[in-house]
Amino acid sequence: MDSHLISYTLNVFTGFFAIMNPIVLIPIFLALVEGKSKLSKKRIAKKATFTAFLIVLAFTVLGNYIFAIFDITIPAFKITGGIIIFFVGFEMLQSKKSSIHSHSDEETADEGDEDIAISPLAIPLLAGPGTIVTAMNNVTHGKYIHIVIVIVAFAIMAYLTYLAFSASDLIVEKLGTNLITVLGKIMGLILAIMATGMVIEGIKIAFHLA
Repeated sequence: MDSHLISYTLNVFTGFFAIMNPIVLIPIFLALVEGKSKLSKKRIAKKATFTAFLIVLAFTVLGNYIFAIFDITIPAFKITGGIIIFFVGFEMLQSKKSSIHSHSDEETADEGDEDIAISPLAIPLLAGPGTIVTAMNNVTHGKYIHIVIVIVAFAIMAYLTYLAFSASDLIVEKLGTNLITVLGKIMGLILAIMATGMVIEGIKIAFHLA
């Protein structure tokens, strides 16, 4: 691999890591899976990261076609993703168990796990506007090798995120419930701020204000 591809690979991976950052996402994951069994948490982590990988894979290979077919614009995608993320962050700030994964009985537990894994974990938290746009930007006018590098880089990032989510119980044991609660509130605030920024960015792009 020549120096250009090495530099390209490092830039792609760094970009994905900066956006996803599994360490930062751990408190969010813990808040969303509160009350779930260890097996359920692992199943949710696996489904969320795998779903996120499939989404990014699809947009990396077919992104331009998907946006064109459904007439989706980047500003609209950013604004919608921002609203969803803000909703999750706001509930975390209030120490509420997100209504996204609230179920009244055990019969709906599996369905609830699937709901959490797909939204908001897989999309828009893991495979959100920033991640998808990053992937698409890195393969625009690129060769096949660049597409492969982006896919492999995100696959590694998704696996690292799965490991981080799977070890969440150990992290709780080491850090303590109180600290995790505080981190959850802080992350709720950060999520809300990030979401607001995403909406603002979408509006700027839509009205050519940037």
